[in-house]
Formats: sequence, structure tokens, C-alpha cells
Amino acid sequence: MTPSIVYAQDPVEWTPATLERLRDWVARAPVDALPVLDTGPLRQAQTRGDAEAVSQAATALALNLARMQLLGAAGAAQRAGWHIADTDRSVDLRERLARAVSLDALDSFFSGLQPQSDQYAALRLAYAGEADPDRRLTLARNMERWRWMPQSLGSDYVLVNAAAFEAELWRHGRRVGTWPVIVGKRSTPTPVFSATITGVILNPWWVVPASIVREKHGVFPARLGYVRSGGQIRQKPGPGNALGQMKLDMPNPFTVYIHDTPSKELFAKEVRAFSHGCIRIGDALGFATRLLGGERDRVEVDAIVATRETTRLPLEKGLPVYIAYFTAGTGADGQLRFYPDLYKRDGRTGDPTSGGDACKG
Repeated sequence: MTPSIVYAQDPVEWTPATLERLRDWVARAPVDALPVLDTGPLRQAQTRGDAEAVSQAATALALNLARMQLLGAAGAAQRAGWHIADTDRSVDLRERLARAVSLDALDSFFSGLQPQSDQYAALRLAYAGEADPDRRLTLARNMERWRWMPQSLGSDYVLVNAAAFEAELWRHGRRVGTWPVIVGKRSTPTPVFSATITGVILNPWWVVPASIVREKHGVFPARLGYVRSGGQIRQKPGPGNALGQMKLDMPNPFTVYIHDTPSKELFAKEVRAFSHGCIRIGDALGFATRLLGGERDRVEVDAIVATRETTRLPLEKGLPVYIAYFTAGTGADGQLRFYPDLYKRDGRTGDPTSGGDACKG
């Protein structure tokens, strides 16, 4: 039989079978490092035999669990500083839930809301087998952070993990390269945000941020390529430029960019936190050539750099970039790794499994 259409605001017609599946999913929430929600209102409605109250209580319980799985369990204070836009917030969960109940497809509904990243799957597997409470909490926190990410990052994107000092390039859903990066010092941490890479700038000028001008007391000698114009201090292109020979065009409200650096010896350090917040990337010209995707080869890129003229090479299509912070995850070899909590953000994330008294039952 073809099920009738269930509209978003119609009462959800729960059956004994779908209620049992719901209770099962609520009970298994700890597998995903989520709190167990209170099932008391649903039990009370069932005891009274009030069908309308059962529908309301079951629907509210299912939507609470669904929101946690899709968007995370953390409150605003725990998410402070996380500025990656989560497009999943626009999902109409009630409409999806109503359809899933009518089709007896709750398993597909709930499993389809979990992060689809291989990283999340690896963290989830490790969490199930981890006995050490500190490592287990770290895994839980990073599982929660993946719930703050969009379910789909796109088939092509750049992912920077500041805690791991690494940047990854993904094409057609596959990781095609990993590069070392230098991130912000503890006093000037790299923010967490998302943006779109629209082009590659070779031989960039550097506009010195006001904070650095104050830090250096305005001392920027002309012999190092600095010029003053329009109330700004800028540095001419060249091998000694603070941005190196390449900068990505990725407009964002933080004025944080991925760029080259003349201080390449710093990439040999294990802990690479030396910048004022921007991300310096190793083999910057090789990285830029990969981003251009065959539009320019390395010979052409090197030839442009040799001119010392500022040149912008647009990408054929904007490329999402996510500047994130994960203190546990798998490397290119698939092995689980724990990274230092460079900016002490783990404590702010709290314990995702603890939802307060209202969430337990």
C-alpha cells in the first residue's frame, strides 16, 4: 500500500512498533556520546492511555534526539568561538520524522542524521572501545564537534585542522593531499570559521594589520620592502614578504588567510604555533597548483612568481574551506591520533554525554 502524505504539522501517528524503535534509539544515544533523554512524559502518557498525549510526547522526544544527532547537544556557551556555518539547521526535522514514522523507517531517519564523515565513524569506533576516561572524553568532544559541521562538506573542499597543524585537499570525496601548516600563537589563536576560496594570488602585497603595527611600534623599514600609503603600511611582493609568494583569496570577517611564508624552517617544528592567526602552508606553490586543478601547471605558476608582479588566478569554481579544531582524528594513514589542545578549547566544549538532570531518564 502507498502511505498517505503526512504534512509537517499533522499529529504524528505513532504505532507500538515505532514507539519501540524510538525507545531503542533513545537508549543507544550514549554510543554516540550523547545524553539519554527523559522518557518519563511518554511513559506517563502511555499509562493514561491518552493517544494525543502519546503522539505529542513521542514526537517531542524524537525531535530532541534528532536535533542532538544532527546539530549536537552543546549549548551556546560551549560552542563559543565556533563560526563554521551549519547548513543542517535549515532541515525540517518534523516533516522528515512524520514521513519516517508513516513509513516505519525510524532506523533510517535517525542513522541518516549522524555525521557522515569517515572521521566521525573512526572516532565513534574508538569511543566504543576506549577505557581511559580522559581519552574517552576527548573522543566524545570531537564527535560533538563533527555534529557542529555540515553533514556534507561538499565533494571538493579544503579542511584545516589547527590542532593537528595540517591542511587537507579533498577532490570528488577523496583526500588527495595533506600539507603541514603553521597556525596562530596561543596569544593570537587561529579562529574556527568557514569561507570560500575564489582564487590564488601570486606575489601578494601584505597590508600590515593595525594590531601588528601597534606591536612593532610602527617600525617597518623601507629596506625590507615596506611602504606607507593611504594610512596603511604595506610590504612589496618578493621572497622576503611576510605572505611569501602565494596567498589564497578567501574573503572572511576575521581577515585570516592561507598563505606562503619565508620562514620555511618553522615547518620542521612539531608544534607549529607562530603566526598572528593566519595559516602558513608548506609547499605553498605546490598547494596552489593543486587548487588550480590543471588550469595552470607548476611551470606556469613558477614563471608568474618570477615576474614579482602581483597576479590573481581565479578558480573555475569557488572551493569551500573549513578552518576547524579537532583534538582527535585519523591521519592520512587511517591511524587514530590525539593532538595537543593548543588553545585550551576542549574544556569549553564540556562533556557532551552530560545533558543535566532534565536529559536523564
